[in-house]
Amino acid sequence: MNKIGFLSFGHWTPHPQSQTRSASDVLHQSIDLAQAAEDLGIDGAYFRVHHFARQLSSPFPLLAAAGARTSRIELGTGVIDMRYENPMYMVEDSSAADLISDGRLQLGISRGSPEQVIDGWKYFGYGSEEDDPSGAEAARRKTELYLQLLEGEGFAEPNPRPMFPNPPGMLRLEPTSEGLRQRIWWGAGSDATAVWAAQNGMNLMSSTLKNDESGEPFHVQQAKQLRAFKDAWDSERWGFEPRTSISRSIIPITTDADRRYFVGGGDAEDQIGNIDETTRAIFGRSYVDEPDALVEQLRNDEAIAEADTLLITVPNQLGVAYCVHILESFAKHVAPSLGWKPNWEGPVEGDTIQQ
Repeated sequence: MNKIGFLSFGHWTPHPQSQTRSASDVLHQSIDLAQAAEDLGIDGAYFRVHHFARQLSSPFPLLAAAGARTSRIELGTGVIDMRYENPMYMVEDSSAADLISDGRLQLGISRGSPEQVIDGWKYFGYGSEEDDPSGAEAARRKTELYLQLLEGEGFAEPNPRPMFPNPPGMLRLEPTSEGLRQRIWWGAGSDATAVWAAQNGMNLMSSTLKNDESGEPFHVQQAKQLRAFKDAWDSERWGFEPRTSISRSIIPITTDADRRYFVGGGDAEDQIGNIDETTRAIFGRSYVDEPDALVEQLRNDEAIAEADTLLITVPNQLGVAYCVHILESFAKHVAPSLGWKPNWEGPVEGDTIQQ
Protein backbone atom coordinates (compact mmCIF):
# COMPACT_ATOMS: atom_id res chain seq x y z
CA MET A 1 0.00 0.00 0.00
CA ASN A 2 1.95 2.97 -1.31
CA LYS A 3 -0.81 5.57 -1.34
CA ILE A 4 -4.01 6.31 0.56
CA GLY A 5 -6.75 8.71 -0.39
CA PHE A 6 -10.35 9.48 0.36
CA LEU A 7 -13.39 8.84 -1.82
CA SER A 8 -16.39 11.12 -1.30
CA PHE A 9 -19.83 10.34 -2.68
CA GLY A 10 -20.69 14.03 -2.34
CA HIS A 11 -24.14 13.52 -0.83
CA TRP A 12 -26.22 16.53 0.11
CA THR A 13 -29.73 16.84 1.53
CA PRO A 14 -31.69 19.73 3.10
CA HIS A 15 -32.05 17.81 6.37
CA PRO A 16 -31.23 19.81 9.52
CA GLN A 17 -28.77 17.15 10.71
CA SER A 18 -26.79 17.17 7.47
CA GLN A 19 -23.67 19.30 7.24
CA THR A 20 -24.15 19.46 3.46
CA ARG A 21 -27.65 20.84 2.89
CA SER A 22 -27.15 22.14 -0.65
CA ALA A 23 -25.10 21.54 -3.77
CA SER A 24 -23.13 24.66 -2.88
CA ASP A 25 -22.29 23.21 0.54
CA VAL A 26 -20.97 19.94 -0.83
CA LEU A 27 -18.90 21.59 -3.56
CA HIS A 28 -17.21 24.05 -1.20
CA GLN A 29 -16.67 21.38 1.43
CA SER A 30 -15.18 18.99 -1.14
CA ILE A 31 -12.53 21.59 -1.95
CA ASP A 32 -11.91 22.21 1.76
CA LEU A 33 -11.56 18.48 2.39
CA ALA A 34 -9.03 18.09 -0.42
CA GLN A 35 -6.96 20.90 1.11
CA ALA A 36 -7.21 19.43 4.62
CA ALA A 37 -6.28 15.96 3.37
CA GLU A 38 -3.23 17.37 1.64
CA ASP A 39 -2.22 19.07 4.89
CA LEU A 40 -2.41 15.66 6.59
CA GLY A 41 -0.11 14.07 4.04
CA ILE A 42 -2.90 12.04 2.42
CA ASP A 43 -2.06 11.14 -1.18
CA GLY A 44 -5.37 11.46 -3.02
CA ALA A 45 -8.76 13.19 -3.09
CA TYR A 46 -11.33 11.32 -5.19
CA PHE A 47 -14.97 12.11 -5.90
CA ARG A 48 -17.90 10.03 -7.11
CA VAL A 49 -19.95 11.28 -10.09
CA HIS A 50 -23.70 10.59 -10.25
CA HIS A 51 -26.29 12.28 -12.44
CA PHE A 52 -29.92 13.02 -11.51
CA ALA A 53 -29.02 12.76 -7.81
CA ARG A 54 -28.28 15.03 -4.87
CA GLN A 55 -24.60 14.22 -5.21
CA LEU A 56 -21.57 15.51 -7.07
CA SER A 57 -22.25 15.38 -10.81
CA SER A 58 -19.98 17.79 -12.75
CA PRO A 59 -16.41 16.81 -11.87
CA PHE A 60 -14.23 19.13 -13.91
CA PRO A 61 -15.10 22.46 -12.25
CA LEU A 62 -14.58 20.77 -8.87
CA LEU A 63 -11.27 19.18 -9.88
CA ALA A 64 -10.03 22.48 -11.32
CA ALA A 65 -10.99 24.40 -8.19
CA ALA A 66 -9.37 21.80 -5.91
CA GLY A 67 -6.30 21.82 -8.15
CA ALA A 68 -5.98 25.58 -7.80
CA ARG A 69 -6.30 25.36 -3.99
CA THR A 70 -3.82 22.47 -3.48
CA SER A 71 -0.28 21.74 -4.65
CA ARG A 72 0.63 18.08 -3.94
CA ILE A 73 -2.41 15.84 -3.53
CA GLU A 74 -3.67 13.72 -6.42
CA LEU A 75 -7.19 14.60 -7.59
CA GLY A 76 -9.46 12.05 -9.18
CA THR A 77 -12.89 10.62 -9.86
CA GLY A 78 -14.39 7.27 -9.05
CA VAL A 79 -15.96 7.12 -11.63
CA ILE A 80 -17.23 9.21 -14.56
CA ASP A 81 -19.95 7.38 -16.48
CA MET A 82 -18.78 7.56 -20.10
CA ARG A 83 -22.29 7.01 -21.43
CA TYR A 84 -23.00 10.65 -20.50
CA GLU A 85 -19.84 12.11 -22.04
CA ASN A 86 -18.79 13.75 -25.29
CA PRO A 87 -15.19 12.50 -25.67
CA MET A 88 -13.97 15.60 -27.52
CA TYR A 89 -15.40 18.06 -25.05
CA MET A 90 -14.12 15.82 -22.26
CA VAL A 91 -10.56 16.04 -23.61
CA GLU A 92 -10.70 19.82 -23.34
CA ASP A 93 -12.28 19.85 -19.88
CA SER A 94 -10.07 17.16 -18.35
CA SER A 95 -6.91 18.57 -19.91
CA ALA A 96 -7.69 22.05 -18.61
CA ALA A 97 -8.31 20.71 -15.09
CA ASP A 98 -5.09 18.67 -15.29
CA LEU A 99 -3.05 21.68 -16.40
CA ILE A 100 -4.50 23.81 -13.59
CA SER A 101 -3.39 21.15 -11.11
CA ASP A 102 0.05 20.83 -12.76
CA GLY A 103 -0.53 17.23 -13.79
CA ARG A 104 -2.14 15.76 -10.66
CA LEU A 105 -5.36 14.38 -12.15
CA GLN A 106 -6.03 10.63 -11.74
CA LEU A 107 -9.23 10.28 -13.76
CA GLY A 108 -11.45 7.26 -13.10
CA ILE A 109 -13.92 6.47 -15.87
CA SER A 110 -16.22 3.54 -16.62
CA ARG A 111 -19.55 2.36 -17.94
CA GLY A 112 -21.02 3.57 -14.66
CA SER A 113 -23.14 2.14 -11.87
CA PRO A 114 -26.91 1.62 -11.58
CA GLU A 115 -28.62 4.95 -12.16
CA GLN A 116 -31.25 7.11 -10.48
CA VAL A 117 -33.33 7.21 -13.67
CA ILE A 118 -33.97 4.87 -16.58
CA ASP A 119 -31.44 5.30 -19.40
CA GLY A 120 -30.32 8.65 -18.07
CA TRP A 121 -27.69 9.17 -20.74
CA LYS A 122 -30.42 9.41 -23.36
CA TYR A 123 -31.65 12.62 -21.74
CA PHE A 124 -28.18 14.00 -22.47
CA GLY A 125 -28.75 13.32 -26.16
CA TYR A 126 -26.90 10.02 -26.42
CA GLY A 127 -28.71 6.91 -27.63
CA SER A 128 -27.63 3.30 -27.98
CA GLU A 129 -28.44 0.54 -30.44
CA GLU A 130 -31.02 -2.18 -29.83
CA ASP A 131 -28.23 -4.69 -29.23
CA ASP A 132 -26.64 -2.38 -26.62
CA PRO A 133 -29.54 -1.64 -24.25
CA SER A 134 -27.32 -0.81 -21.25
CA GLY A 135 -25.02 1.49 -23.19
CA ALA A 136 -21.97 -0.55 -22.15
CA GLU A 137 -20.59 -0.85 -25.68
CA ALA A 138 -21.22 2.84 -26.31
CA ALA A 139 -19.25 3.66 -23.15
CA ARG A 140 -16.35 1.56 -24.39
CA ARG A 141 -16.36 3.18 -27.82
CA LYS A 142 -16.36 6.62 -26.26
CA THR A 143 -13.53 5.58 -23.97
CA GLU A 144 -11.43 4.33 -26.87
CA LEU A 145 -11.98 7.63 -28.72
CA TYR A 146 -11.16 9.65 -25.60
CA LEU A 147 -7.91 7.74 -25.10
CA GLN A 148 -6.99 8.18 -28.75
CA LEU A 149 -7.61 11.93 -28.58
CA LEU A 150 -5.47 12.22 -25.43
CA GLU A 151 -2.51 10.92 -27.46
CA GLY A 152 -2.44 14.42 -28.94
CA GLU A 153 -2.23 13.58 -32.63
CA GLY A 154 -3.72 16.06 -35.08
CA PHE A 155 -6.83 14.90 -36.94
CA ALA A 156 -8.84 17.98 -38.00
CA GLU A 157 -8.22 19.74 -41.32
CA PRO A 158 -7.32 23.39 -40.73
CA ASN A 159 -9.22 26.25 -42.32
CA PRO A 160 -7.13 27.73 -45.16
CA ARG A 161 -8.27 31.18 -44.01
CA PRO A 162 -8.25 30.91 -40.21
CA MET A 163 -9.00 33.71 -37.80
CA PHE A 164 -5.64 33.06 -36.11
CA PRO A 165 -2.43 31.46 -37.45
CA ASN A 166 -2.31 27.66 -37.18
CA PRO A 167 0.66 25.39 -36.55
CA PRO A 168 1.55 23.19 -39.54
CA GLY A 169 -0.34 19.98 -40.22
CA MET A 170 -3.63 18.65 -38.95
CA LEU A 171 -5.01 20.21 -35.78
CA ARG A 172 -5.73 18.57 -32.44
CA LEU A 173 -8.00 19.58 -29.59
CA GLU A 174 -6.62 22.26 -27.31
CA PRO A 175 -5.70 22.11 -24.58
CA THR A 176 -4.48 18.53 -24.56
CA SER A 177 -2.51 17.70 -21.41
CA GLU A 178 0.46 15.63 -22.53
CA GLY A 179 0.74 13.30 -19.52
CA LEU A 180 -2.92 12.70 -18.75
CA ARG A 181 -3.19 9.63 -21.00
CA GLN A 182 -1.14 7.59 -18.49
CA ARG A 183 -3.35 8.71 -15.59
CA ILE A 184 -6.68 7.35 -16.81
CA TRP A 185 -8.24 4.58 -14.70
CA TRP A 186 -11.01 2.17 -15.63
CA GLY A 187 -13.55 1.25 -12.96
CA ALA A 188 -13.92 -2.51 -13.46
CA GLY A 189 -16.79 -4.56 -12.05
CA SER A 190 -15.59 -7.94 -13.33
CA ASP A 191 -12.42 -9.83 -14.13
CA ALA A 192 -13.10 -9.49 -17.85
CA THR A 193 -13.41 -5.70 -17.74
CA ALA A 194 -10.20 -5.53 -15.68
CA VAL A 195 -8.41 -7.41 -18.46
CA TRP A 196 -10.01 -5.07 -21.03
CA ALA A 197 -8.64 -2.09 -19.08
CA ALA A 198 -5.13 -3.56 -19.24
CA GLN A 199 -5.47 -4.24 -22.96
CA ASN A 200 -6.37 -0.58 -23.47
CA GLY A 201 -3.59 0.88 -21.32
CA MET A 202 -5.61 2.15 -18.38
CA ASN A 203 -4.92 1.83 -14.68
CA LEU A 204 -7.39 -0.25 -12.68
CA MET A 205 -9.90 1.11 -10.17
CA SER A 206 -11.94 -1.46 -8.22
CA SER A 207 -14.60 -0.44 -5.72
CA THR A 208 -16.48 -2.20 -2.94
CA LEU A 209 -18.86 -3.78 -5.46
CA LYS A 210 -18.08 -6.36 -8.15
CA ASN A 211 -19.69 -9.24 -9.96
CA ASP A 212 -19.78 -12.38 -7.83
CA GLU A 213 -17.79 -14.69 -10.07
CA SER A 214 -16.70 -17.48 -7.72
CA GLY A 215 -18.68 -17.36 -4.46
CA GLU A 216 -15.48 -16.59 -2.54
CA PRO A 217 -15.17 -13.70 -0.06
CA PHE A 218 -15.16 -10.28 -1.67
CA HIS A 219 -11.53 -9.44 -0.91
CA VAL A 220 -10.37 -12.77 -2.40
CA GLN A 221 -12.30 -12.18 -5.62
CA GLN A 222 -11.05 -8.62 -5.83
CA ALA A 223 -7.43 -9.69 -5.34
CA LYS A 224 -7.85 -12.17 -8.21
CA GLN A 225 -9.29 -9.36 -10.34
CA LEU A 226 -6.22 -7.20 -9.65
CA ARG A 227 -3.88 -10.07 -10.49
CA ALA A 228 -5.75 -10.76 -13.75
CA PHE A 229 -5.27 -7.11 -14.67
CA LYS A 230 -1.54 -7.20 -13.93
CA ASP A 231 -1.10 -10.44 -15.87
CA ALA A 232 -2.75 -8.86 -18.90
CA TRP A 233 -0.70 -5.65 -18.76
CA ASP A 234 1.96 -5.15 -21.43
CA SER A 235 4.48 -2.64 -20.02
CA GLU A 236 6.53 -2.63 -23.21
CA ARG A 237 3.52 -1.66 -25.28
CA TRP A 238 2.23 1.05 -22.95
CA GLY A 239 5.55 2.39 -21.73
CA PHE A 240 4.67 2.70 -18.05
CA GLU A 241 3.87 0.57 -15.03
CA PRO A 242 0.16 0.53 -14.14
CA ARG A 243 -1.45 1.38 -10.84
CA THR A 244 -4.30 -0.35 -9.06
CA SER A 245 -6.68 1.06 -6.48
CA ILE A 246 -9.42 -0.33 -4.28
CA SER A 247 -11.89 1.42 -1.99
CA ARG A 248 -12.95 0.44 1.50
CA SER A 249 -15.25 1.72 4.21
CA ILE A 250 -12.90 1.94 7.20
CA ILE A 251 -13.70 3.71 10.47
CA PRO A 252 -11.11 3.66 13.26
CA ILE A 253 -12.96 3.94 16.58
CA THR A 254 -11.06 6.45 18.68
CA THR A 255 -13.79 8.69 20.18
CA ASP A 256 -17.25 8.42 21.69
CA ALA A 257 -18.64 10.13 18.58
CA ASP A 258 -17.18 7.35 16.43
CA ARG A 259 -18.94 4.77 18.60
CA ARG A 260 -22.28 6.59 18.42
CA TYR A 261 -22.14 6.96 14.67
CA PHE A 262 -20.74 3.63 13.54
CA VAL A 263 -20.51 0.83 16.10
CA GLY A 264 -23.23 -1.75 15.54
CA GLY A 265 -23.91 -0.76 11.95
CA GLY A 266 -24.44 -4.37 10.93
CA ASP A 267 -22.35 -4.38 7.74
CA ALA A 268 -19.30 -6.28 9.02
CA GLU A 269 -19.88 -9.11 6.51
CA ASP A 270 -19.94 -9.22 2.72
CA GLN A 271 -23.38 -8.85 1.16
CA ILE A 272 -24.78 -10.58 -1.92
CA GLY A 273 -27.45 -9.17 -4.21
CA ASN A 274 -28.53 -8.63 -7.82
CA ILE A 275 -27.81 -5.31 -9.52
CA ASP A 276 -30.00 -6.30 -12.49
CA GLU A 277 -31.92 -9.32 -13.77
CA THR A 278 -28.80 -11.21 -14.83
CA THR A 279 -25.93 -9.95 -12.64
CA ARG A 280 -25.23 -11.30 -9.18
CA ALA A 281 -22.98 -8.93 -7.24
CA ILE A 282 -20.99 -9.03 -4.02
CA PHE A 283 -20.54 -5.97 -1.85
CA GLY A 284 -17.51 -5.82 0.42
CA ARG A 285 -17.78 -5.52 4.18
CA SER A 286 -17.07 -2.40 6.23
CA TYR A 287 -14.23 -2.24 8.75
CA VAL A 288 -15.23 -0.56 12.02
CA ASP A 289 -13.07 -1.21 15.09
CA GLU A 290 -10.33 -0.01 17.39
CA PRO A 291 -7.10 0.81 15.48
CA ASP A 292 -5.11 -2.23 16.67
CA ALA A 293 -7.94 -4.56 15.70
CA LEU A 294 -8.29 -2.83 12.33
CA VAL A 295 -4.62 -3.40 11.57
CA GLU A 296 -5.03 -7.15 12.04
CA GLN A 297 -8.24 -7.28 10.00
CA LEU A 298 -6.81 -5.26 7.12
CA ARG A 299 -3.65 -7.36 7.02
CA ASN A 300 -5.89 -10.30 6.15
CA ASP A 301 -7.55 -8.43 3.27
CA GLU A 302 -5.91 -9.89 0.16
CA ALA A 303 -6.95 -7.03 -2.13
CA ILE A 304 -5.41 -4.40 0.15
CA ALA A 305 -2.16 -6.34 -0.05
CA GLU A 306 -2.44 -6.54 -3.86
CA ALA A 307 -3.33 -2.89 -4.62
CA ASP A 308 -0.93 0.05 -4.47
CA THR A 309 -3.62 2.62 -3.60
CA LEU A 310 -6.35 2.42 -0.96
CA LEU A 311 -9.28 4.86 -1.03
CA ILE A 312 -11.21 5.38 2.20
CA THR A 313 -14.87 6.28 1.74
CA VAL A 314 -15.82 9.24 3.92
CA PRO A 315 -19.25 10.19 5.33
CA ASN A 316 -19.23 13.64 3.76
CA GLN A 317 -22.60 14.69 5.26
CA LEU A 318 -20.97 14.69 8.70
CA GLY A 319 -18.83 17.63 7.61
CA VAL A 320 -15.22 18.39 6.79
CA ALA A 321 -13.91 18.32 10.37
CA TYR A 322 -15.30 14.84 11.06
CA CYS A 323 -14.03 13.44 7.74
CA VAL A 324 -10.60 14.85 8.55
CA HIS A 325 -10.79 13.16 11.95
CA ILE A 326 -11.41 9.78 10.26
CA LEU A 327 -8.57 10.27 7.80
CA GLU A 328 -6.20 11.43 10.52
CA SER A 329 -7.07 8.49 12.76
CA PHE A 330 -6.41 6.07 9.92
CA ALA A 331 -3.22 7.80 8.83
CA LYS A 332 -1.79 7.98 12.36
CA HIS A 333 -2.96 4.77 13.97
CA VAL A 334 -3.56 2.21 11.19
CA ALA A 335 -1.86 2.96 7.87
CA PRO A 336 1.78 3.02 9.10
CA SER A 337 1.40 -0.58 10.31
CA LEU A 338 0.34 -1.51 6.77
CA GLY A 339 3.46 0.00 5.23
CA TRP A 340 2.21 3.49 4.31
CA LYS A 341 4.21 6.67 4.85
CA PRO A 342 2.86 10.22 4.44
CA ASN A 343 3.93 12.00 1.27
CA TRP A 344 5.44 14.79 3.35
CA GLU A 345 6.26 15.48 6.98
CA GLY A 346 3.01 17.18 7.93
CA PRO A 347 0.61 17.13 10.89
CA VAL A 348 0.28 13.32 10.75
CA GLU A 349 3.63 13.29 12.53
CA GLY A 350 2.84 16.17 14.85
CA ASP A 351 -0.14 18.17 16.03
CA THR A 352 -3.73 17.58 15.06
CA ILE A 353 -4.78 19.77 12.15
CA GLN A 354 -7.15 22.54 13.15
CA GLN A 355 -10.44 23.05 11.36
